[in-house]
Amino acid sequence: MDIGARTMKTPMQRHDFLRLLALLPPTLLTLKMKALNSLAATLAPTDKMPVLFLGHGSPMNAIEENAFVQGFRKVGGELSKPAAILCISAHWETKGTFVTAMEHPRTIHDFRGFPPALSLVQYPAPGSPPLAEEVKQMVTAGNVALDHQWGLDHGAWSVIKHLYPEAHVPVVQMSLDHTKPPQYHFEMARELAALRRKGVLIIGSGNMVHNLGLVAWDKLDGAPFAYDWATEANERIKACVANDDPAPLINFRGQGKAFDLAIPTPEHFLPLLYALAVRDPADETQVFNDQPVAGSLSMTSFKFG
Repeated sequence: MDIGARTMKTPMQRHDFLRLLALLPPTLLTLKMKALNSLAATLAPTDKMPVLFLGHGSPMNAIEENAFVQGFRKVGGELSKPAAILCISAHWETKGTFVTAMEHPRTIHDFRGFPPALSLVQYPAPGSPPLAEEVKQMVTAGNVALDHQWGLDHGAWSVIKHLYPEAHVPVVQMSLDHTKPPQYHFEMARELAALRRKGVLIIGSGNMVHNLGLVAWDKLDGAPFAYDWATEANERIKACVANDDPAPLINFRGQGKAFDLAIPTPEHFLPLLYALAVRDPADETQVFNDQPVAGSLSMTSFKFG
């Protein structure tokens, strides 16, 4: 942990802190003090920020005008400007947990087969190394490492751009450790809840129902259509959310065929667990974009608080 980010509770600790600062070269001292001031400004106490789970769907939602984009934009209009955003995207799976810690995260075009215009989109939001460091220090359920290579994948920028089109809010991404079970993700996410009172908007970005192998391509551009199992899974998940009952969602592998078809792989579902883990029981729940796509996808999204 950087010297400048330590908590000083006693005169002896303050004295030691000043002694250490005195030993630093002037250039490094300036950098440390800037980091300290930036951290304090970024993570100052605030009113409790909401939490979002966004069904991000196709990358084309980044450039199309449709009902889902209008839903994102409407919710964005209800939000105050946060100090920073922490986004857990389905599209960054790693061995171990990482948070982006660069000043200027790149826009990652992690897809292919889409129109060239989509690959030209840039979302130049700044990063927040102080927030990345705070996340690293506050998580005790597992080890969090700082990352300087990733950036913002389409699970993040394709939806955040509709919430804050000016790209003026710092964004940090947190990866999904694909080696860990759902309970691990839920318990680790609970430790992030304090960020809500430090001006941080926490966003989980995935899809509750996400089975690309069973997409009805002939119904992709038509009226909303869902297979029976997709409707069943979507409604049961919403009921668990409404009843503040995350246990069946953490144990989604034990919920029967509808869940198994809706969640063939966990990466698009786990961001919902992060959002539920930091939700307060007193938070008002708003459901939006609650619509199926092509039989086996659901755009259902939530705002908590």
